[in-house]
Amino acid sequence: MSLLVVHDDRGVLTLRLDRPEKRNAIDEDTMLALIVAIDAARSDDGVRVIVLEGAGEHFCGGADIVARNAGTDADRKPRAGSIQRRLPAQAHRLIPLLGSVQIPVVCKVQGWAAGIGFQIALAADLTVAAADARFWEPFSERGFTPDSGATWLLPRRVGEARARELLLLGRALSGIEAAEWGAIHRAVPPADLDGAVEELVDKLATGPTVALGLTKWLLSAGASADLEAQLANEAFALELSSRAEDFREGLAAFREKRAPRFEGR
Repeated sequence: MSLLVVHDDRGVLTLRLDRPEKRNAIDEDTMLALIVAIDAARSDDGVRVIVLEGAGEHFCGGADIVARNAGTDADRKPRAGSIQRRLPAQAHRLIPLLGSVQIPVVCKVQGWAAGIGFQIALAADLTVAAADARFWEPFSERGFTPDSGATWLLPRRVGEARARELLLLGRALSGIEAAEWGAIHRAVPPADLDGAVEELVDKLATGPTVALGLTKWLLSAGASADLEAQLANEAFALELSSRAEDFREGLAAFREKRAPRFEGR
């Protein structure tokens, strides 16, 4: 597998793209490994936060289109229509999965986040980047159209006008600009990146996991629901979260005037 998976005893599942010699470009094996790991986390009660990061100087340079189109003869090269057939089981499965898994997803970005790397950062719940990171949609400069949800995610994160600038003109954003535009949660000096991500992950990993997961679901559902439907969704989520052990701990902490000690149950 091209992906290193680390699951430590704090309930943090770290998924590290481990192809630094290729700027962590995502090939088919890495894509499958990401999907399998995140899908498995949905049924693992021990996982309380997922962290996505890249080895080396970059987060992700995009999809490995060189590998995807490799071949020395016609028999080995992809057939016409292969992209349309493959994407539903690959990138178009990964991006919705990041939004639907009821576990907070944190993305750590240094260096380049291009193409699907940018989309992963957009789809994560909280993305923290180095101030000098570079977010880029390379499609117009490579002569093909956006994929992996770029045309859906960007207008909702940064607005229509800015999405057109990124996708049609190929403008790259620094980490600071990405934060200012609302594409990511926060940008920090490069030397502070590890500490900022660790602080955020610690807060989520010790939070009320059930309530956080349901809140994430509510935010997703609310994007397409009318008010009445969303109020019903909120009532459903409140019913579930109020039956969790962490809810009782939260009440006890309030009564006793102390910080809560959530166990993720």
